[in-house]
Amino acid sequence: MAQEEEDFADIKLLQESANSNPNDPSVHFNLGVLLWEKGEKRQELRDKSMEHLMLAAKLNPQNAAAFRYLGHYYARFSPEPQRALKCYQRAVALNPDDSDAGEAICDLLDEGGKESLMVSVCREASDKSARAFWAFRRLGYLQAHQKKWSDAIQSLQHAIRGFPTCPDLWEALGLSYGRMGMFTAALKSYGRAIELDDSRVFALLESGNISLMLGSFRKGIEQFQQTLKISPQNSSAHYGLASALLGLAKECVNSGAFRWGASLLEEASEVAMRGTALARNFSCSWKLHGDIQLMYAKCHPWTDEATSKQVDEISFNSSISTWKKTCFLAAKNASLSYQRALHLAPWLANIYVDVAAASDLCLSFKESPKEDLNVWSIAEKMCFGGILLEGYNDEFWVALGCLSDHTALKQHALIRGLNLDVSLAVAWAHLGKLYRREGEKKSAQQAFDRARSIEPSLALPWAGMSADADARNFDQNEAYECCLRAVQIFPLAEFQVGLAKLALHSSYLSSSEVFGAIQQALLRVPHYPESHNLNGLVCESRSDYPSAITSYRLARCALKSFAGESSESHLIDISINLARSLCMAGNESYAVEECENLRQKGQLDSEGLQIYALCLWKLGKNDTALSVTRSLASSVLSMEENLAAASISFICRLLYNISGQESAITSILKMPKQMFHSSKISFVVSAIHVLDQKNQLETIVSSSRSFLTSQEEIIAMHILITLSKLLKHGYEDSLGIQKGVDHLRKALHMYPNSSVLRNLLSYLLLSSKESRDLSLATRCSFLDLSDNQKDEVIKSAYEVLGAGNVACYTIGRFRKMFPFSSCRYQCHSGFRAIQQLQKYLHQEPWSFNARYMLTLNCYQKAREERFPPHVCRVIERLTAVAFSNQFQSIKNVSIQYQTFQLLLCAAEVYLQQGNNSECFRLVRSALGSSVQSGSLFFAHLLLCRAYAAEDDIVSLSKEYKRCLELRTDSHIGWIGLKFIESRFGLQEDSTIIPLSFEYCSKDIKLSWHMWIALYNMVQGLIANWSGDLVAAEESFSQACSLADGESCLFLCHGAICMEIARQTSESQYILRAITSLKKAKHTSPIPLPIVSLLLAQAEASIGSTAKWEINLRDEWFSWPPEERPAELLFQMHLLSKPPKDDSMSSSSIDYGNSSLRWILRATHMNPSCSRYWKFLLKDM
Repeated sequence: MAQEEEDFADIKLLQESANSNPNDPSVHFNLGVLLWEKGEKRQELRDKSMEHLMLAAKLNPQNAAAFRYLGHYYARFSPEPQRALKCYQRAVALNPDDSDAGEAICDLLDEGGKESLMVSVCREASDKSARAFWAFRRLGYLQAHQKKWSDAIQSLQHAIRGFPTCPDLWEALGLSYGRMGMFTAALKSYGRAIELDDSRVFALLESGNISLMLGSFRKGIEQFQQTLKISPQNSSAHYGLASALLGLAKECVNSGAFRWGASLLEEASEVAMRGTALARNFSCSWKLHGDIQLMYAKCHPWTDEATSKQVDEISFNSSISTWKKTCFLAAKNASLSYQRALHLAPWLANIYVDVAAASDLCLSFKESPKEDLNVWSIAEKMCFGGILLEGYNDEFWVALGCLSDHTALKQHALIRGLNLDVSLAVAWAHLGKLYRREGEKKSAQQAFDRARSIEPSLALPWAGMSADADARNFDQNEAYECCLRAVQIFPLAEFQVGLAKLALHSSYLSSSEVFGAIQQALLRVPHYPESHNLNGLVCESRSDYPSAITSYRLARCALKSFAGESSESHLIDISINLARSLCMAGNESYAVEECENLRQKGQLDSEGLQIYALCLWKLGKNDTALSVTRSLASSVLSMEENLAAASISFICRLLYNISGQESAITSILKMPKQMFHSSKISFVVSAIHVLDQKNQLETIVSSSRSFLTSQEEIIAMHILITLSKLLKHGYEDSLGIQKGVDHLRKALHMYPNSSVLRNLLSYLLLSSKESRDLSLATRCSFLDLSDNQKDEVIKSAYEVLGAGNVACYTIGRFRKMFPFSSCRYQCHSGFRAIQQLQKYLHQEPWSFNARYMLTLNCYQKAREERFPPHVCRVIERLTAVAFSNQFQSIKNVSIQYQTFQLLLCAAEVYLQQGNNSECFRLVRSALGSSVQSGSLFFAHLLLCRAYAAEDDIVSLSKEYKRCLELRTDSHIGWIGLKFIESRFGLQEDSTIIPLSFEYCSKDIKLSWHMWIALYNMVQGLIANWSGDLVAAEESFSQACSLADGESCLFLCHGAICMEIARQTSESQYILRAITSLKKAKHTSPIPLPIVSLLLAQAEASIGSTAKWEINLRDEWFSWPPEERPAELLFQMHLLSKPPKDDSMSSSSIDYGNSSLRWILRATHMNPSCSRYWKFLLKDM
């Protein structure tokens, strides 16, 4: 009641105002609006409102709102649509942004069916105002309805600016984008609509359909599944989901994931059946179900459960029968679904061809024999049905050519297809296949070539080229590449089996491509004995002998069950393969049983005799093995050349292992000379000759080497000769490294591009104890990322590169403190080594050796950079992964040693970071490794340093004594122990370390004096630290006499002499300093900093001003401009005058600088030097 009284008071107040001001349009308008709002249930108030609004419109014709209210009145309360239309038109004309009036006039025009007038009104309003969003929205809807998609996109985009949260607008925009082919933009628009309203079924369906067109099957599956949650009975969603699952299944099958694809097809089949239940009269739904079932019949994989040692033939046959039955039922269901679709739409010609394909597939899985060729098959009849409807369709003719069993009809159909389209590559390919089967190889080659030139991405022509390799004069590698291309394009089981066959005669048998291909082929043709046999050969080449044994047994089962009468020879081959795999797997007794069975049947050939003899020898039955070997030897003369060579090689090796070296050599000498005319025999005889110190086979080996023809064989023989040099020219426990290096250098002159020889030479240089050989090792190695031969050489180029940097004790100057190298043999490939080792680890992340080499090189980098935190973290991660690796559990000497080294590296990193407890833990773990005592020396040496860091002198002394007990043959180890001994006063017997150091150098011929000089240098440093400069000078003098070519030693000796002269004022030391510094200056290949500066000071000390100036200028040029020290600037201040001779006039020194400027620069660089300040004050 209170509200009504208040409203009545407002009306009365406005009424009085209107009476007092009858010509004021605003008063009448406000009163009319108030009466309109209060008159929802009272007609008389609406009538009074109408009067005042009419009066307001008359008094102010520009009031758009008044005309809008009048339009509402005539449209809703006084059914006068024409007057309402005029009022709305007037309102929109006055204010195009009035959405209420605009929507109302459009609704009136829509009710009257005046679509063109509605478009005109919206376009006029949109032209007048860019903010007439209602007009753009309605116009966009109309243009989309009229399929004017381009115009609709512009209108809807403009409308969205005013209504950004309207899902209808986004949906309409997505529809327009989709019809224009702008699928990505359409997906974004539909996605926005779904975000605003997740129940938009149309947007979800359209998004799913677009995803299918773009090949995003997973996304489409999600969208269709979301649609079915909203509308479970939506037949379009069922159809879309089944189509998406089918597309994803095809992707899986093409990538080799048959089981995953089959599971997706099972789900798709269920969805498609639910869709047919919702729309039984839709032929497309039945066709889709037929497509799914047909695909399932083609890709359903065979499941092998026979993985035990004894393969059950009954269970194998049962699994094959179950697999065939499943595929047959799927093909039958596909045929029935296609027939149902054909019943609903008999005018669709393509369904006839689908029925033909399904019927032909059913026939291929039938256990009964094929139908009579004189009777037309169902597939042929259905193809004719499609051709009767669309005789111009070339694909139907090709289908008839593929499915027909009549040769003449096949040829006629394919040629008819080519008449319709001469560029039909599929027809040319199948025509080539037909010609090849009929023996017309020339025509087949031409047909395949035409197909490949028209469509290079077609698989069949590439397979045909591979099959015709002999006629095309292709080698084995070219045939393999062609077949591999066919398999990559279309992974058909027949192509995959052919690829494995070609790999038998090439080096690709163990490759991942062949392994994956034959594994996939087994899933589709498990009844082919050949596929199991090839799988066994592939597994055997990859050293997977248990899998190979299972495959051979399955092949034998398949051969007995599904092969014809000509299977006896294949059965022999499979049995021999099985025996060989059993022997390689360590099951010699089972292999002997297989060989005995073959021998009883008289089917044991030369290879079988070799396996038989080998297994008997492994079982310890040497007499029986020799008897079998005699049988093999008696048949050598009747064998082919290759088989004879293999048999003789085997006989020689077996005699060597059974009877010993002398007996084998005696037997070889008794053999006829013509038997050694083979490279295989030459290698075996040469290998025995390597181990023979008496050289009894020298003549036979020399003559047999003339039968080596290929470069690979010659290089391999050079490797054997190198091994002979190593063994025969060594002494005690050492190898004749230098002799082997000399021979390899000669061989490299003949074959400079041989990576095998280069890497072997690098490996031998690394094994040498000569320091100059270390830098040569990395320069000699041949690093080729595209050449995968790490398994063929003793050490790979990666390992040589990494080990060379580690052996050089440096990997480069990371922080360039001096412009010279401290070692003339320094290896400068540090950065490159780390990068290449990172690539090596990236290529083979499972390789423990790759991780080991990278860790050692990173450790060297950390050592050079004083163990920065980021490099230490890298080492910690690398070692953590290495320690968790399964290779640690392998009882291998090399792996144990590498693990020991990594433990010490990690312990050193923790020691440098101050984490002593973790350092102790890792070192103790390293001490538990099964390595030599010389290696354990370094673990105890590291413990010495760790205890020194904790000031535990007692434990330090124990570890020091332990190091003396263990000993090592490494000079660096004794040098490190010598430093610890002198630092902590642990010396017990002063002769132990010097004698041990000399003992390490006894095997070094060329650089032994360098190591002795190094030890004298260490003694000099120790004496210098203890303050005994005279003893230090004597040690450095001895070092210089031993290594007269090392400029650094002369520099150290000169510096010590000058310091003694400064303290004692004895001129003889100045003269010694001048002599050593001059030698340092002249022996260095590049100018050494500090040398000329010290020499200048020494010359100045004896009054030679001219030599002082000359040496000072030489020092100036030995430094880079940005690294010249303050002392050099101070010396230039003392010089402070132009050069006297003209020879220095071209110098780049700025002699125009004043004396004050030199001392200012020196003081600025080293403000802590009081001497500089004194001279500066004098000059000021």
